[in-house]
Amino acid sequence: MSVLNNWDHWKNFLGDQLDDAQDQGMSQQIIDKMAHHVGDYLANNVDPKNEQQRVLSDLWSVASEEEQQAIARVMVKLVENNNTK
Repeated sequence: MSVLNNWDHWKNFLGDQLDDAQDQGMSQQIIDKMAHHVGDYLANNVDPKNEQQRVLSDLWSVASEEEQQAIARVMVKLVENNNTK
């Protein structure tokens, strides 16, 4: 099963990637920029697999560049908080 099929698996996968990036000393600014690139890639190339991803995709599609960056930062915070629980 792809990590994209289940919201919790997707968040855990993102959290693992975030942990790896932080362990390698990546700055928050670089992490946020990469999160935005991932969001762009997913919006342009991947069909949402669940309701949560559909909402994110719909929000991304109407958001300005600045708003997309904010969405990406919020997703980073979501998986950071998910990993600390």
